[in-house]
Amino acid sequence: MIFFMIRLGIDLGGTKIEIVALGQKGEEILRRRVPTPTGDYGAILRVIGGLVRDAEEELGETGTVGIGTPGSLSGKTGLLRNSNSQCLNDRPLLDDLIRLLKRPIRMSNDANCFALSEVAHGAGQGAHVVFGVIVGTGTGAGIVVGGRVLEGCNAIAGEWGHNPLPWPGADEIPGQQCYCGKRGCIETYLSGPGMARDHFPATGKRMEPALIVKEAEKGDGQCEATLARYEDRMARSLAQVINLLDPDTIVLGGGMSKIARLYKNVPLLWGKYIFSDAVQTRLLPPKYGDSSGVRGAALLWDVDASEQ
Repeated sequence: MIFFMIRLGIDLGGTKIEIVALGQKGEEILRRRVPTPTGDYGAILRVIGGLVRDAEEELGETGTVGIGTPGSLSGKTGLLRNSNSQCLNDRPLLDDLIRLLKRPIRMSNDANCFALSEVAHGAGQGAHVVFGVIVGTGTGAGIVVGGRVLEGCNAIAGEWGHNPLPWPGADEIPGQQCYCGKRGCIETYLSGPGMARDHFPATGKRMEPALIVKEAEKGDGQCEATLARYEDRMARSLAQVINLLDPDTIVLGGGMSKIARLYKNVPLLWGKYIFSDAVQTRLLPPKYGDSSGVRGAALLWDVDASEQ
């Protein structure tokens, strides 16, 4: 049996591809990030291959490789599906990368990798059940129970963003069209584009989430109203998770996780939707920010941290 001293993680994102190398104690020894060649499957494979080759040449060692991807592998076909990076769908991504890199590879959904990272060394450390949410360009989640990623028999555990917004108001029905083909998905409300889309008809202003937050802090009533709607929708959506999964900790990741007021306001709201007289679940920011997913990908090879 070959013993690898380093663990390489790849985060395959819609706008960037990142690699990290971790040492035996989880310490970071290398990191690189390059733009994703959008819409070009072959170029994506070549970029990943180049990142692994260059990292190993620089470190003078061969490592294990774990990859976090948008979407998941179909147990029926072995092809990637449900990715918002459309060029990856219906492709044998795992098989192609195994051939390219000439070694076994472990692959999991990017939200699973995020959750695993935060349990291993981050905000969810020591918690038995952790729900790791990514709210950014899209919306997804991963579940870790007892230090192990819960994949599910269909490999879709944690696909929270493609359930309907719970307890919708009359003005939220039928909801926005989602890329998955349904209407009113949680993703269409809680993603960054979802907040921007919600703000426009209410105000006539096209604004990105960061600017909406900034203007709300200055006292802009319209921006404050947009954030209040967002917080209530997040509270409803996470309350449904708590009613089903009852996690110890929920960790937010992705661009929207940088909105500091969420960690106070959402728990103040979710109690009225949760079927309990008290709620002990904690809502926390990630320790590693947008770099958490790539660390989790590297940790897919830790036998104590992953069920694979």
